[in-house]
Amino acid sequence: MTSNEPNGAAIGSIALVGAGPGDVDLLTLRAVERLRAADVILYDDLAGDALLSFARDDAELIAVGKRAGHPSPKQDELNRLMISYAKLGKRVVRIKAGDPAIFARADEEIGAARAAGVPIEIVPGITTATAAAAFLGTSLTKRVVARRLQMVTGHDIEGTLPSDLDLAALADAGATTCVFMGKATFPALAEKLIAQGLSRDTPTVVVESLGTPATQVIAGTLSGIAAQLAAEKPQGPCMILYGAALAGVGRDGAEPQTQR
Repeated sequence: MTSNEPNGAAIGSIALVGAGPGDVDLLTLRAVERLRAADVILYDDLAGDALLSFARDDAELIAVGKRAGHPSPKQDELNRLMISYAKLGKRVVRIKAGDPAIFARADEEIGAARAAGVPIEIVPGITTATAAAAFLGTSLTKRVVARRLQMVTGHDIEGTLPSDLDLAALADAGATTCVFMGKATFPALAEKLIAQGLSRDTPTVVVESLGTPATQVIAGTLSGIAAQLAAEKPQGPCMILYGAALAGVGRDGAEPQTQR
């Protein structure tokens, strides 16, 4: 700890810890170390009991659940909470699903901590996109077929499909695309991709509630999956993958661990 406050009080620290897809055995050793050392742990709905079991008995555990479409703390409130605890000399851990650097608003938390003079660290986690590929037993890239991998968020701050997406890039038949937080907007996105020239038969896979016992897989075509998501509206968080590299995944004998 450092003493940056005018009154000489010790300043604590903040660690943004990547929890991966939810499987506790996919945590990094550094993540476990930070959890064991934490005085305060801020966690959301995707942090299970197994992950929190690494916390000390005297650590303060604070639920700050953030889930699209549900009431949740504002980002500014979370920033203030982390910083206020750190300024009390506490070692604060903010658990983030997947990797903190990918669609997790880490830039806002880093900026707020640095502006407040609080040390902040990022502990990488396994991103949901690569964890989904591992669960499916497939590669996201493939020579000749898929030389490029791209990741995109499926909704903007209003929860709608972003209006400034690079549709030409997202309709690239030679790429594998990973759509985060897109279960509600994917039908609209698929329509735009098809209009842009991407085949409606493009292999597409949805992995729902990855890293939990409720993990489910839906495999099909771009147009078929879009129709299913519009009709079924899955309850759990979804990772959506599409591209030629996914041909046969979840079907024709290439079954993942759980399938519907």
